[in-house]
Amino acid sequence: MRVFATIFALLFAASVHANPVGTQDDMDQLLVDKGLLAKIDQVRQSVSEKASDLVVAAIGFLGVPYRRGGNTAETGFDCSGFVRAIYQQTAGLLLPRRAEQQAAATQKIDRADLQPGDLVFFNTMRRAFSHVGIYIGDGKFVHSPKPGAEVRIESLSMSYWNRRFDGARRVQPLSTETPVQQALQITESTLR
Repeated sequence: MRVFATIFALLFAASVHANPVGTQDDMDQLLVDKGLLAKIDQVRQSVSEKASDLVVAAIGFLGVPYRRGGNTAETGFDCSGFVRAIYQQTAGLLLPRRAEQQAAATQKIDRADLQPGDLVFFNTMRRAFSHVGIYIGDGKFVHSPKPGAEVRIESLSMSYWNRRFDGARRVQPLSTETPVQQALQITESTLR
């Protein structure tokens, strides 16, 4: 979504500064002619599909038992092993093993900006980022909570989780380019 928003912002800024009043229709037609609107929609759809795939995959592991140090469905999961396995299987991204390392390797976002597939962190062991889950939307997250329990869905608004909420993070795709550079590449290749 961030890439889509960046592309949109760049296009809007270009149209505001480059077009005299009344030529918006010409800009719209140029975008259609060059296929830019289709490219933007493809990027948006791809991001949405990845988040959906993550959520569906995570929910598919409901009932798998908790196991300290576990990182497979066959042996069980601990919280960070669960998150790591889901991201590796669905997005091809290898996250660090421990929850606090996952927090350090991801981008901080506001709780109000949570989207399905984002990570939610909690202080459950009197230290920051000691527990992690995957946000699935509607104020809920899926996680592997504790010994004797299973992967399950819970609400962020439950008093236990709400009091221990440490923050939200977004996993960024592996790329050495910034979103602006990616948007410019899409624009340049489409205008050729």
